Amino acid sequence: MSPTMDSKRLHIGVLTGGGDCPGLNPAIRAVVRRAESGGHHVTGIMDGWAGLANPAATLTRPLDRSEVRGIQTRGGTIIGSSRTNLLKREGGLDAAEASIKSLGLDALVVIGGDDTLSVAAGLAKRGAAVVAIPKTMDNDVWGTEGCLGFDTAANIVTEALDRIQTTTSSHHRVAVVEVMGRDAGWVAAWGGLAGGADAILVPESPVDSAKIDRLVELVTRRRNYATGASVIVVSEGVQLPEALLNLSGDVPRDEFGHPRLDKIAVGDAIAAILEERTGLEVRCTRLGHLQRGGPPSAADRVLGARYGVAAVDALETGRWGVMVALRAGEIVEVPLAEVGGKNRPLDASYLRIFDSLA
Repeated sequence: MSPTMDSKRLHIGVLTGGGDCPGLNPAIRAVVRRAESGGHHVTGIMDGWAGLANPAATLTRPLDRSEVRGIQTRGGTIIGSSRTNLLKREGGLDAAEASIKSLGLDALVVIGGDDTLSVAAGLAKRGAAVVAIPKTMDNDVWGTEGCLGFDTAANIVTEALDRIQTTTSSHHRVAVVEVMGRDAGWVAAWGGLAGGADAILVPESPVDSAKIDRLVELVTRRRNYATGASVIVVSEGVQLPEALLNLSGDVPRDEFGHPRLDKIAVGDAIAAILEERTGLEVRCTRLGHLQRGGPPSAADRVLGARYGVAAVDALETGRWGVMVALRAGEIVEVPLAEVGGKNRPLDASYLRIFDSLA
C-alpha cells in the first residue's frame, strides 16, 4: 500500500469480521458514499478475514452508491462475515497481504470486535494502511464508548423483558433471561435496568455460593409481593463454579480460543439451582441470536454513519493504523496497537446500582 495518500484516488477494501450485528450495513453504506464523494472506489471483501486469506480465491463485491442504497435499514452485513483468526494460521497475514496486493487495494477498512481488530493491528504493524471501526453488541472494545450493534441489542433485551414481565407475573413464576455478553456485562446491564430486572448477573462479578444464597433469598422474599414473580438477567459469560454447570465433555471453542457459550447454558444452570433451592417454578429464556438480528436502531444507524465517514477521512489524509472511536460524544482516533487483545469491562458503578435496586 502507498505510504502517502493525500490527494490520491484510493481503492479501498472493506470487510466485516466476527459475529454479525445491526449497524454493519449503515457503516458500509457510509464508507462507500463518503469514498465516492472523495473520488475513491470501494471493493467489499466477502466473509471477513476468511475471504481475504486465500489470494487465489478471494471473493469480492464492487460497492457503489447503487449497491448500498437503502441498506441502512437492514441488519447483518451484505458482505458476509466469519470468525477467522489469521494470527493463528500459519502464513495468515502473508496471505492477506498477498490478496491486498493482487486486488490492487490502497487501503482497508475493517469493521469488527476485539478479535477481528487484533488481526487488523497485526496487518497495520506490517505497514498496511488499515483503519478500523469497532463493532460488537457486547460493547466491550477497548478505547471506545460505543460499538455498533450494542444499542439495538440492549433495546431487544428491554423489549423481551417487558414481555416476560407480564407472563411471569401472571403465573407467579421466576424467570431467568440469558443474554449475550462474553467478557462484559453491558447488554445485561442496559437491557436489565431498562426492563426492570430484579437481579442482574454479569461476568465482572463472578457468581459464588454467597451470591447464589442472595438470589435464593431474593426470589423467596419476592414470593410475598403482589405478583410473586421475579426476573433475573444473566450474561452468557457469567462465571459459575464448574460443579454447578453440569457440563459433559469438553466445550467446543472457536478459532480465537473462546468457549462456545451456547454450549454452556449458564442461564439454565442458574434456573435449575433456584428451582431446586426455592421450590418455585423457574423458567429460563435464552434470547440468543434474536439480539443480533433484525434492523438496527436509530442510534446504531447514526453511529455507523459517523464511523464510516470518519474511517475514510482518516485514510484520505494518511492517518492509518487507527480505530475510529466514540469518546464523550465525539469521534476520535485510537492507535490500533493499543486496542487488539483488550476488553472494556462494565463500569463498576453499575454493580452498585444493581445492589441498590435489588
